[in-house]
Amino acid sequence: MHDISHSAATTVARWRGAAESGDVDAAVACLSPDIVLSSPLTEQFRLEGSDQLRDFLASAFTAIENIRFHTETGQGDTYALAYRARVGNQPFEEAQLLRLDDKSHIREITLFGRPMPALTALMTTLGPDLARRQGRRGLATLLRASATPVHAMVTFGDRTVVPRTRPGAKPT
Repeated sequence: MHDISHSAATTVARWRGAAESGDVDAAVACLSPDIVLSSPLTEQFRLEGSDQLRDFLASAFTAIENIRFHTETGQGDTYALAYRARVGNQPFEEAQLLRLDDKSHIREITLFGRPMPALTALMTTLGPDLARRQGRRGLATLLRASATPVHAMVTFGDRTVVPRTRPGAKPT
């Protein structure tokens, strides 16, 4: 009988190591050929298949720096991981829900990220880089142009407006 828990735990450990070192090939080796990734930003962005994930991971490992996992929980074919990192000058934290297939390869990844300024910073870098890797320079320019004002508004609100809404904050 195949011990899926041990194999799944080994795959998850390899996945973590690949992410922390930014090793795209090692990360792709953990994936099922029919992998599906769901974005934390929109339902309109899903990646399917290890070829699409390879480009995405290359862009993500460029945009997200100093990945350090701090939490892992799971058993059988389902694991949840969380890490801290940076996107530019923004602190970033992401949780990943991983589901593995019967061969202990990751078949599904659902991402959850915070805080909002880091997510919008990620939008300004990862999307355009991924479009460039696909040979779509015009789309890369459009993505950056549309994400930059959103990032500016979110960052301004986070630094200036949100602190004023904290309980006990002095009225201005």
